Amino acid sequence: MVSASSGPASFQTGFPIRPDRLVEARTPDDVREAVAYAAGHGLRLTAHATGHGLPGAVEGGVLVVTSGLDSVTVDPVARTATIGAGATWGAVAAAAVPHGLAPLNGSSPSVGAVSYTLGGGLGILARQFGYAADQVRALEVVTADGALRRVTPERGPELFWGLRGGGHRLGVVTSLEVGLVAVERLYGGAIAFDGERAAEVMARYLEWTRTVPESLTSSLSALPYPDLPQVPEEVRGRYVVSVRVAFTGDAAEGERLVAPLRAIGPALEDSLREMPYTESPTIHNDPPFPHAYYGEGLMLRELDAARAARVLELTGPGAPMMNVVQLNHVGGALAVRPGPGPGPGPGPASAVPYRDAGFLLRLLSPLDGTDVASVRALYGEVSGVLGPRVLGRSLNFCFGGGDRTAGFHEPETAKRLAGLVSQYDPAGLFGGPYEG
Repeated sequence: MVSASSGPASFQTGFPIRPDRLVEARTPDDVREAVAYAAGHGLRLTAHATGHGLPGAVEGGVLVVTSGLDSVTVDPVARTATIGAGATWGAVAAAAVPHGLAPLNGSSPSVGAVSYTLGGGLGILARQFGYAADQVRALEVVTADGALRRVTPERGPELFWGLRGGGHRLGVVTSLEVGLVAVERLYGGAIAFDGERAAEVMARYLEWTRTVPESLTSSLSALPYPDLPQVPEEVRGRYVVSVRVAFTGDAAEGERLVAPLRAIGPALEDSLREMPYTESPTIHNDPPFPHAYYGEGLMLRELDAARAARVLELTGPGAPMMNVVQLNHVGGALAVRPGPGPGPGPGPASAVPYRDAGFLLRLLSPLDGTDVASVRALYGEVSGVLGPRVLGRSLNFCFGGGDRTAGFHEPETAKRLAGLVSQYDPAGLFGGPYEG
């Protein structure tokens, strides 16, 4: 039912959500009704699941809240899961793990699985198994004409290509069928160091990434922890640099692989261990509470220690606002260009961009007491330091990214996506012409 509303609660609280009309969808037909209403009244339509990656303010138009479409069904024989648009990765993992399977989820269990996958989906097992979008077998999507379509490599191959990695511009996806991987346990966790050694830890980390196998996915984070009672005492009030690890091999090999990290010197905290997959959210310990934030995700061809140190200097404790920096080591299976073929490996080609990247630099800045213009100015300085090493932006990590419309895909991919938007949404129901 279409109704007036001031907007739903959201994990991202930094931008107002004030649609003219709100649809709390419980079925795909509710989504179809919303699309028909928006099209009939000349209104823009936006979809909202959990609100983690909210692109920015929602002012006017129709907002479809898909959190009620939260069903998860696992087929353990086919090793697939069918995921509703409102399902979180925590729910998907909980349904898969009893069968000895795991999804290609991200670090936070409260992130919406479908929206994450439409942006590509860079998960904790990414270097071994690729992007979440590579494991999509089928999508159910309501396009701007109000049709509910089942899209597969055989049925609508061009739309199937674009929906995986192209984001939300081609329709409202109501469910996905995705492949699962046979992972029950990990060797993983984090090792944290005093931020006074940030440049040294970063240099050693970059050197270490050149030695690890594809079965090990890692990232480095740098952030100033607030001096609050709820923060663990060992990091409370300190600038901390941490390396996070997820390795699917055995624990003995994991210990051997992380030995160079432990050799860096005294650690503030070391949680590296063997764990059941259900404990994988503890690797990153993402905040579970709603908050206001702005962010950038820069795909990098390469990164050297000197430029990385300058980035840490710009964004560290001396910066004009608090910043959380995360450097993801990519490559491995992420660099494989999917192509036709049976089995659990990469499927048909998709719109996921920048597969030749070596790293993803993620910047996130809380907005409490900080204005977006100041944050953007700082991010511009960071981009200037990195220069031509920046290939483009990551759609999944441009939080509040509605103010940026370029750099999300290579020129040829952007041109192809623009053609799809013109074909399936000529009136601009989901946002107007595609710039890419």
